[in-house]
Amino acid sequence: MTDPLHPPGAADDDRPVLPSPRFAYDRHTWKEISFLLTSFPLAVLGFVYALTMLALGAGLTVTVIGLPLIAAGLTGARLLGRAERARARKLLGVRIDEPSPLPRRREDGFFGWLWNGLKDPVGWRAVLYELIRLPWGILTFVVTLVGLFVLWPVLPFVARGLTNADRAMVRALLSPSDELERRIAELESDRGVVVDTAAADLRRIERDLHDGAQARLVNLAMGLGLAKEKLLEDPEAAATMVGEAHGEVKLALRELRDLARGIHPAVLTDRGLDAALSSIASRCTVPVKVTADLPARPAEAIEGIAYFTVSELLQNVSKHSRATKASVDVWRSDERLLIQVQDDGQGGASLDKGTGMSGLAERLGAVDGLFVVDSPDGGGTTVTAELPWRDRS
Repeated sequence: MTDPLHPPGAADDDRPVLPSPRFAYDRHTWKEISFLLTSFPLAVLGFVYALTMLALGAGLTVTVIGLPLIAAGLTGARLLGRAERARARKLLGVRIDEPSPLPRRREDGFFGWLWNGLKDPVGWRAVLYELIRLPWGILTFVVTLVGLFVLWPVLPFVARGLTNADRAMVRALLSPSDELERRIAELESDRGVVVDTAAADLRRIERDLHDGAQARLVNLAMGLGLAKEKLLEDPEAAATMVGEAHGEVKLALRELRDLARGIHPAVLTDRGLDAALSSIASRCTVPVKVTADLPARPAEAIEGIAYFTVSELLQNVSKHSRATKASVDVWRSDERLLIQVQDDGQGGASLDKGTGMSGLAERLGAVDGLFVVDSPDGGGTTVTAELPWRDRS
């Protein structure tokens, strides 16, 4: 008898490979069926909660408790939405980010809490979800229950279609406000980075003043005091002490000048980014070529961030790269300020090796900037930074 899938003369290797049979009622199908069957009782509870909250709140708006009741009810709707997202994640495999919590600041007081609660889009969408889901939950419950006894051969396909509609509903109504929510989370994170960076800078300045210039000025005062006492008794010793004090003054002035340059260099304020970058490049232990192609000066804050970014990167070149040459290129592209620092060193730099680059990435991210490191082992390092261009006022 001839095999229709293996005609005479065909080689064994040419036999078509049929897909292995798969049981339609796998664990994913049973999860979807469980979701559809449990949606009805949960939809009844959610519908009753949403309808009662809206009816009582609207009916009592003429009193002082109507609006607070709605605000509290929307907070409860947020909790229902969280539970539904967890259920969809567990049974349907829908991955949805949790929305940002409502802002709560003590200085806002009761009316701030009331206003934030009443205009909460996440809570209102959760209420809409609970109101819509009851008729849909009744339909899917009936179809799934009947299908278990009558339509069981095609129930997996029916369940997949029904749960796809549920997936779309959950994504549409229980997801965060996409760009707005993401932007709020980014701004909250960036605000923390800015605060931490400012605190770290203040601690660094305080430490440098205490351990450097302040200590030298104390020694200077003591030396001048001793010289004053010996001025009549031993003029030569007093002259020696005054000479030592003069040397201390020069060192203290140098440290104060370096500290001031670290806060905000005068050359950056007076002559702009090109001259300031050439100044720090001249102090690098590696020959550095600086190219700045800027039609105008950016805003002071952006200019300062760009300066300190290049300064930190050139310090890394001096300390870690073992390079023989480096380059700094700065230019404007549309509404972005681009910085690229390259060297021909040993490479191997990354954001997680403690070279200060992770801090730079956080600082640039706090102002909607980007920080990219390309540093293969033995292939040199290229760091590209982007900052938003803001015109100088």
